[in-house]
Amino acid sequence: MATKKETTKATKKAVTKKKTIVKNVADAAPEHIGLVRNDSWLEPFEGAIRGRHDHAVWKIDQLTRNGKKTLSDFASGHLYFGLHKLAKGWVFREWAPNATDIYLIGDFNNWQESEKYRCKRIAGTGNWELKLSEKALKHGQLYKMKVKWNGGEGERIPAWCRRVVQDDNTKIFSAQVWNPEKQYEWKRKSFKPNKAPLLIYECHVGMSQDAEKVGTYKEFTENVLPRVKKDGYNCIQVMAIQEHPYYGSFGYHVSSFFAPSSRFGTPEELKELIDTAHKNGIAVIMDIVHSHAVKNEVEGLGNLAGDPNQFFYPGDRHEHPAWDSLCFDYGKDDVLHFLLSNCKYWLEEFHFDGFRFDGVTSMLYYSHGLGEAFGGYGDYFNGHEDDNAICYLTLANKLIHEVNPDAITIAEEVSGMPGLAAKFEDGGYGFDYRMAMNIPDYWIKTIKEVRDEDINVCSIFWEVKNRRPDEKTISYCESHDQALVGDKTIIFRLIDADMYWHFAKKDVNDIAQRGIALHKMIRLVTAAAINGGYLNFMGNEFGHPEWIDFPREGNGWSYKYARRQWSLVDNKDLCYHWLGDFDRAMLKTIKSVRNFQDKPVVEIWHDDGDQVLCFMRGDLVFVFNFSPTRSYTDYGFLVPTGSYDVVLNTDSKDFGGNGFADDTVTHFTNYDPLYVKDKKEWLKLYIPARSAVVLKKN
Repeated sequence: MATKKETTKATKKAVTKKKTIVKNVADAAPEHIGLVRNDSWLEPFEGAIRGRHDHAVWKIDQLTRNGKKTLSDFASGHLYFGLHKLAKGWVFREWAPNATDIYLIGDFNNWQESEKYRCKRIAGTGNWELKLSEKALKHGQLYKMKVKWNGGEGERIPAWCRRVVQDDNTKIFSAQVWNPEKQYEWKRKSFKPNKAPLLIYECHVGMSQDAEKVGTYKEFTENVLPRVKKDGYNCIQVMAIQEHPYYGSFGYHVSSFFAPSSRFGTPEELKELIDTAHKNGIAVIMDIVHSHAVKNEVEGLGNLAGDPNQFFYPGDRHEHPAWDSLCFDYGKDDVLHFLLSNCKYWLEEFHFDGFRFDGVTSMLYYSHGLGEAFGGYGDYFNGHEDDNAICYLTLANKLIHEVNPDAITIAEEVSGMPGLAAKFEDGGYGFDYRMAMNIPDYWIKTIKEVRDEDINVCSIFWEVKNRRPDEKTISYCESHDQALVGDKTIIFRLIDADMYWHFAKKDVNDIAQRGIALHKMIRLVTAAAINGGYLNFMGNEFGHPEWIDFPREGNGWSYKYARRQWSLVDNKDLCYHWLGDFDRAMLKTIKSVRNFQDKPVVEIWHDDGDQVLCFMRGDLVFVFNFSPTRSYTDYGFLVPTGSYDVVLNTDSKDFGGNGFADDTVTHFTNYDPLYVKDKKEWLKLYIPARSAVVLKKN
């Protein structure tokens, strides 16, 4: 019979064992995925978040044969498909599963079908191959595929073609054999972008010149890159690189995904542009279009070999209802192969430093985001999302950073999908940044609908910081979107027709003066609050007048509005240089603080009645007075004790201001016994109406 002591011991042991079991069960409970851990409001949707993540993991395992090869190995289609010069002879390959016959026709055979240039289907695949002798093709010759299928045939430009040109007279596009005797030799073999912070100059090569014509890669290298460097930007985001039949599409209706647009010059000249940018410390990212493709059948992928759905979704999802284009089928491995190889190709062949993915919202949703409200988290997890597209975007980011760990990826996305720019490991899609598209919308709405005396600084401060804490953004006031015909740039909304008559220094009126002041303040408060990077579209930094309107029938095919008038900012008798000079000084100020984008945005003060806002980042104090009529003397801000010098003032005469304040004075904080323990005192400033000042703590 057990004693009382033994019974007590046994009971304690049993309780301890029970506690251990309970503890082990608790330990076994799954942790929240990173996205949910960072934002508990996402907890109801954790199943969907994990499902999307698991889908990407499963697809990666499938494409890499469970890790036996890398994603980069898979994304090497450009090294196999297309036309390639071998040590001896040539080889051409194309993916065309629906074709019954394929010939190469061109200058080399008088554009006639011939047995010598007839491709053979590779047994058991949808691939076709043609091997040719050394003399069968020559550099510069034009060619196409003649594709036959059951019930039809047609001339086509190969999907993987790397060079496409348009005849000046007939306007017909053809592929071109490209094998120059002298290959481009890179002067800068490797390059690491400066992201501290990332300062992006969005640009378009064709419209980058003063002359009314299509600009070239070479002209951009010689004329625009020096301006970008001088202005202080450390990255250019280049639009319209992938070949597109219609110049006026701004490069968004792509036909040949592997061909740099020949309108602007040769592939070697594009490489020289990128090489020169790197030499000057400027990263180059490409505006890549994988959200849709042009409908064209002869030039594009619309009906490559008698199957309109070879690359694109079938049925109702085939065409984009708003863009008059075709939507990729991201559920097909062959399409993933094509698009992922495209990413790797531009990184390796041209040394691009990354991509800004266009039209991501359109990819994410079956509706393309059209007519969707996105009022709450439930709207991102309601079954309206294209899991195949989400998987592709996640794989693209994994691949890009596998090929180049320092690469930059940016998502142009308007719905606010959570996790887009979060880490893959946390359940995110892996973009480095997302565009802060709320900010330009806010500024347009404010300028259009709010009187100057009603501008709400609390609203401004909230909007420029409106982002998820676990995602970095690219902040901007306006991009090319706001500059297009039918819309207006900020400067044009502020000044409008008075720009034509009152932008000479000797004839500035009140409207122009107001516009100049607000243009600077809007840019400064936007750039000062970044958590990742800042973007400006080419010419907008100096208030380029008018809109962008590419040559078209409606304007008589004129290039007048498809150019950048650098002569305006270079003319010291005009007001444009004030804005350009301010932009340069603003970027210099931001770059004076290392890793400025990571410094906390610490609010010092806001008063909607006074229309005054103040915040700190690092040792910089930013003060804004948006009141159009009220200047303030000895306005106090509670800041860390010390002395402060003015480093930037929008009201400086150097930037077209009135110069009301003496910026040479060192400002010392004023003692207050109430705040000694906080090591803070009052910084008292004179802040003129409609102006902003930046001070640096000594």
